[in-house]
Amino acid sequence: MTKVFVSMDSAALSMGANEVAQAIAEQAASAGLEITVVRNGSRGMLWLEPLVEVETVAGRVGYANVSAEQITELMTAGFLSGAAHDSCLGLVEELEFLKNQTRITFARVGITDPLSLVDYEAHGGLKGLRTAIAMTPAKIVNEVTESGLRGRGGAGFPAGIKWNTVLNTESDQKYICCNADEGDSGTFADRMLMEGDPFTLIEGMIIAGIAVGATEGLIYVRSEYPHAIDVLNQAIAIANENKVLGDSVLGSGIKFNLEVRVGAGSYVCGEETAMLESLEGKRGMVRAKPPIPALVGLFGKPTVINNVMTLAAVPMILADGASAYQSFGVDRSRGTQVFQLAGNILRGGIVELPFGITLGDLVNKVGGGTRSGRPIKTVQIGGPLGAYLGEDSWDVQMGYESLAAVGGMLGHGGVVVFDDTVNMAKQARFAMEFCAEESCGKCTPCRIGSTRGVEVIDRIVAGEDQAMNLELLEDLCEVMTDGSLCAMGGLTPLPVRSALKLFPADFGIKVEVK
Repeated sequence: MTKVFVSMDSAALSMGANEVAQAIAEQAASAGLEITVVRNGSRGMLWLEPLVEVETVAGRVGYANVSAEQITELMTAGFLSGAAHDSCLGLVEELEFLKNQTRITFARVGITDPLSLVDYEAHGGLKGLRTAIAMTPAKIVNEVTESGLRGRGGAGFPAGIKWNTVLNTESDQKYICCNADEGDSGTFADRMLMEGDPFTLIEGMIIAGIAVGATEGLIYVRSEYPHAIDVLNQAIAIANENKVLGDSVLGSGIKFNLEVRVGAGSYVCGEETAMLESLEGKRGMVRAKPPIPALVGLFGKPTVINNVMTLAAVPMILADGASAYQSFGVDRSRGTQVFQLAGNILRGGIVELPFGITLGDLVNKVGGGTRSGRPIKTVQIGGPLGAYLGEDSWDVQMGYESLAAVGGMLGHGGVVVFDDTVNMAKQARFAMEFCAEESCGKCTPCRIGSTRGVEVIDRIVAGEDQAMNLELLEDLCEVMTDGSLCAMGGLTPLPVRSALKLFPADFGIKVEVK
């Protein structure tokens, strides 16, 4: 029986993938053809959605930008046999965009049925969990530490060190919290993995629980991801039915329960302590540290907090060993990073590669440059609070330390491209405005500083006493960086300072920027 794959990823759904899948099923039935329509995750080539793949003897043949209205034409052309057509891409695995990637975290996304545990196991799933069950907690933590895995949420803190702290803290209850409050502009990897391979996240969280002695896990998902929430809940129910979760994980006698909690739409809940407040039913506001969540976390108990990409890398590390993961990357940036190409870019989507590719190659060779065809003016990495980088940074390697050396940050791996029509004074103002809008309000440098920042930038652009206002803006940025409780206020000066430094003309500046 012929298998036809139509993505159920939110991006594909927004382009009419449900209608395409329905049209294929209906027309095949009318023609008396027996087919199976599999709703898979997205391959990450978002400019090709809806992407339809047909399983053939040679492999899966892809058809790009398919609409429901095209199905009659495609059926007549014989696309169920992989026949030629204007929309035909050939073998999907041979496409340059995919062939040159190193997919570890996203190894199954777009290939398997996200809600088939049988499919998941057939493609290597649960191997890491079974390995972990046979190990001591300390050995699991050591394996994660040796792999060099670092948090993919922003700070890049070594996951193994965090886990070890929780392991060695005595408590009657411990928690594993996954922060899936993916709020950065230009980021969508968490969503795509939760929708396209939820069992990978579930497996990673169970392994984390075994490693530190936690029996309860919570996935904190932003309310703007209704489809991801639905898929996760279905996957958790399936895992419970098949004893992957529950009182005896895979018959081991180890207990681990998991549930989804939905956020209320606050950007600041991407910060770990604000997320904990929200999980406890309180307003999402940042906690002062110390104590750190690894010691005093959810409901005052030791808590491991990692984001989706961090936890989803764990099953491979346990399955193939720390050295296999450590073999990828550069310097202290080990393994792979799931880069998200967005903004004004020709080929936007997911790219998983070892750390070390240069920014220029990532944007120009992999991403194909701007969609508008105009020159690239700047690239922002790490979300709305990330620095802007120009052409003089094209040779910088994509890694934690290398980006920090040029004043940038990796963050969650979002890469947003702007062409030469963008006004950087407006972008700098947006950074301050965004901070003012999303600040939890707990600390003065963030709450008041961002509001004053908007006003000062407006005065600079208006040409009012620019020398004095530039000095005032720099002082304000310094106070926000050094005095804010969390990265919300602490990082807002990054895009402002970088925009001023690289593009003073956009601010109408007639004096030298220090």
